Amino acid sequence: MDNQAVDVEILGKITRVNCPAGQEEPLLRAAKDLDDRLQQMAQRTKVTNELKLLTIAALNMSYELNSKRHQSLAEVNQMNERMEQLAACLEDAISKVKQGQQT
Repeated sequence: MDNQAVDVEILGKITRVNCPAGQEEPLLRAAKDLDDRLQQMAQRTKVTNELKLLTIAALNMSYELNSKRHQSLAEVNQMNERMEQLAACLEDAISKVKQGQQT
């Protein structure tokens, strides 16, 4: 897959990044989200050091990602347990039907 050069603006600065062809819009949305978060954080915290802002934003986003990942794993585990319960119920029902046919 070919890469495209895409210009993104974060904290008023343009950065050119390579992006897989066809993924430009998601990249631009991600850059806008990051820029919005940084702008809001700068206003809330009065932090002006860009490196510090980027570090805090990266930590916040990593925390959110890890929380979602943990939540997803918990949901997958719940679904697996439920599927095992349903499979056991089905096997039990099939076994009872087979026993009823034999009598």
